[in-house]
Amino acid sequence: MAISPRSDATFSNQKSTPSESPRTKKFPLTEEEIFYMNCRAAYLTVFKSSLENIISKDQLYLALQHAGRNPSQKTINKYWTPQTAKLNFDDFCIILRKEKPTSKAELLKSFKQLDVNDDGCILHTDLYKFLMKRGEKMTREEVNAIINLTDVNADGKFDYIKFCKLYMTTNEQCLKTTLEKLEVDSKMRRHQFGNHIEGSPERDPSPVPKPSPKIIRKTDQETFSNKGDTRSSLLSATRKFKTSVSFTITMGANGNRNSKLTEPNLIKDWQYMQSKGCFFLEEDGEIISHQYRMQIAQRSMVYLTIKPLNLSQVEGKPSPWLSVDTALYILKENESQANLQLVCFTELRNREVFGWTGELGPGIYWLIPSTTGCRLRKKINPVTDEAQLVYRDQTGKLFLTKEFKSTLSDIFEVIDLDGNGLLSLEEYNFFELRTSGEKCDEDAWAVCRDNFDTKRNELTRQGFMDLNLMEANDREGDPCDLWVTLHSMGYNKALELTEACPFVIDIYAEKCKPKIKAVHMEACSGQLEKAICKSVLSKGDAKVMDGYENIIVHTYSCDTWITSVIENKSDEKVIIHINNELSKNCVNNRGLNIFAVEVGPKSTMVCQHVMPLNERQEWIYYCIYSLIS
Repeated sequence: MAISPRSDATFSNQKSTPSESPRTKKFPLTEEEIFYMNCRAAYLTVFKSSLENIISKDQLYLALQHAGRNPSQKTINKYWTPQTAKLNFDDFCIILRKEKPTSKAELLKSFKQLDVNDDGCILHTDLYKFLMKRGEKMTREEVNAIINLTDVNADGKFDYIKFCKLYMTTNEQCLKTTLEKLEVDSKMRRHQFGNHIEGSPERDPSPVPKPSPKIIRKTDQETFSNKGDTRSSLLSATRKFKTSVSFTITMGANGNRNSKLTEPNLIKDWQYMQSKGCFFLEEDGEIISHQYRMQIAQRSMVYLTIKPLNLSQVEGKPSPWLSVDTALYILKENESQANLQLVCFTELRNREVFGWTGELGPGIYWLIPSTTGCRLRKKINPVTDEAQLVYRDQTGKLFLTKEFKSTLSDIFEVIDLDGNGLLSLEEYNFFELRTSGEKCDEDAWAVCRDNFDTKRNELTRQGFMDLNLMEANDREGDPCDLWVTLHSMGYNKALELTEACPFVIDIYAEKCKPKIKAVHMEACSGQLEKAICKSVLSKGDAKVMDGYENIIVHTYSCDTWITSVIENKSDEKVIIHINNELSKNCVNNRGLNIFAVEVGPKSTMVCQHVMPLNERQEWIYYCIYSLIS
């Protein structure tokens, strides 16, 4: 805002997305650049840096798989001979040029040789014979893993048409996932990838890389031919999916369910505190929100709720944030902020209100708001018509439009965290950090107090309006700064709140006055991710990947949403393929029916949240989790 110093660079950073650069805007990527970008994405899925070397056959096999190839053992042996000690990134690029991705037509042709009935299926008995006795043989355990893939096997038959579709989709999604990961991470984009550096648009096209001396010898020229037999392609393709597990959950229509959340008796006699906050959707899809510390002076029954904040709604204007799911995780602080223990979360619901009732001992608690991201997400169709924010009268004097003033009044409601109708410096600074990335210091606040309407050293609603009008006057009526503020607060060009969800937290305590204070505005990850994983592991259903007892899929379901967490107890990272195609009336937070996730060694991660598209209809969650590598 006007009372905080801002530079032009600040505004340009606010308006540009992390995934866009002047290079990609002005000059479309060449085929050569796309090739190297895909190479980098695959390589950095296996290694931390493209300066690292491949030092084993297993690493080469995994990197080629991430690049969408199907390396048979024969193919691996071509490039990793007894004399090979290591391969670098440039060697990897050369291999990818020679080993073309397997096409769907090639896979179908391979399987069709065994399709005696020409019905798109192969009997399991024939599949055993082919894979265990011919060509590059597989073990019985490996073939069992294929037959146990639930979405491509039924009635003693292997549906190779479905498998080919699943396989090709998995390759595409794995590549898309790695490219997105590469794009979002700005540090990765600044890496020197082998001999190729992302540079200015004026540079010459990337030269062909020089391989290490050990990779090409005269006798190797034949090995670069792309003849490979179809049986090897089939073998490597079937090895892509090692094992799978599925979940099926049928949920009734929530609109017809009886509410589970009820207020405690005599709650009107309990002591009460309230605080507001907001979920904000970032450009990369990440969600950030306020986080709070709560103090309970003595052991007491406590009733906690969270719900979307009901703002003044203009007739005919949508209010999409009111349908956003909200939850609150309560963590106990033990000795330090780094040592937080999950106590509970608000899993009970009554309409739009989520709550929890229970006894809490004296101490400091952290309240971390959460939303699944199923409904708070980027809109596909952007608004093109821009609302008018300011206008001039006949004398040339500048005024805020009625619609903009209404929007500013709603923003005031959101940032007035304690709901007293005034903005303290602390409350205003949350707003400043969100919209400009800077804080307003005491001196600037004193200037604000001298020039705008305040009460008890806090800014009034009218003072907030006048502050925005002054900013428009400073720019001679140019609303660009005002739009930076509005977009940061989640509003689109039509002044609709589409990329934020304000909420209100209510706390009742039976025996003491609870205290609550907003202390951070951070990404909904870190402590929240740990809390969600812990709650799902303790309350959800668990299924172990067949043959891989260290890989466990945990699924928790309540009336409103389903959350899955993948637990990897092994010492190696794993990649899990997720297929939701058979789910009905469902939407997930990733926006994809098919995708892949990477789970680090000795770790757990939230895989997906799923909610009904239409709560008044039955919804069926059917998800298949397959281990790729």
